[in-house]
Amino acid sequence: MAESQEEMSPLEGKVVRQIEYYFGDHNLPRDRFLKEQLQVDDGWVTLETMLKFNRLKSLTTDSSVLIAALEKSKTGLLEISEDKTKIRRSPSKPLPEQDDEYKDALKHKSVYMKGFPLETSLDEIQEWLNGKGSVVNIQMRRNLQRQFKGSVFICFDTEESAKQFLERTDIKSFKDNEMLVLSREAYHAKKVEERKQFKAETKAKVKQLCNDVFSFYLQDLLLDEQSGRLLKFSGELEGVSREDFHELFSGIEHIKWVDFTRGAKEGTLLFDGKAQEALDKAKKEHGEELKINDNTVTWQLLEGDEEKDVMKKIIEAQQGSFSRCRGRGGRGRRGRRGRGGRDQGRTQYQGKKMKFESDDHHEEGKFKII
Repeated sequence: MAESQEEMSPLEGKVVRQIEYYFGDHNLPRDRFLKEQLQVDDGWVTLETMLKFNRLKSLTTDSSVLIAALEKSKTGLLEISEDKTKIRRSPSKPLPEQDDEYKDALKHKSVYMKGFPLETSLDEIQEWLNGKGSVVNIQMRRNLQRQFKGSVFICFDTEESAKQFLERTDIKSFKDNEMLVLSREAYHAKKVEERKQFKAETKAKVKQLCNDVFSFYLQDLLLDEQSGRLLKFSGELEGVSREDFHELFSGIEHIKWVDFTRGAKEGTLLFDGKAQEALDKAKKEHGEELKINDNTVTWQLLEGDEEKDVMKKIIEAQQGSFSRCRGRGGRGRRGRRGRGGRDQGRTQYQGKKMKFESDDHHEEGKFKII
């Protein structure tokens, strides 16, 4: 290409920048149409064909303007044919191999910028970048609707040029908009961290939602289903354990949950069936006073608001037990005492445990407390 010391006009500068972009390292490997044209005539492409490219055509439709502009370019990227009707990429500047080494080098030569108004055009960005470094390519980032997202990747000719750009003080704002400027490497690290945080927050929200749904199901459905199943007891209960209550009602009615702490003077039993029927049968079998370990006990069937309040507390305790067990992968099923559980080492009675019906007899939407 002939060299000239003449200054380029603003139009010629835009023309050269656009044509050299078409034949540049970034665009040419991905431009199927242009690559097909290169196969026709030993890499030569007619100016008539070039003027069919929309962005170039929007700058000029005069082939003489293209020639005049390219003759002033000093990059040496393009050659002009002797009859000045065709151009091609110089054979002395072959396309680089698109291997991992090239991609890694490209990453270190690129900068991420965010903060451009959404109506900003490529021409405006190019003009703003003039004199701020040797820009090879500007990639405007767009959403699925092809709308500009306000951010770009800018590729420079060298890694050093990219570093110098990042150190500039005149790139912190664009039309009064504050700009975020990062190396491409820092940008990708930032996105990885954001994705991790988003994943963690989503997981926490899903867990909370599951707990809320679980709680809603239990409190709104099981309250009605288990009405009349609570039996309150009180008295001098020194030396009495939860297992003693299981043994007292053994063969009469299964106890789902024992809300009692050793040494306390009162507690509550939750039965599978009706509490009053269990109490009547136990008195018939063990005597009207129905003592426990020779201790006199006062028995009271819970009803109304008091029943609902106690049931809610038991359900919340069951839910907490379920969540802890799930978090440990089920490891807490042995050797631990809890409000509804049993003494360490005992396996016959277990007060707090929730599970879904087995796969063999699964009914969607139902679980049971055992």
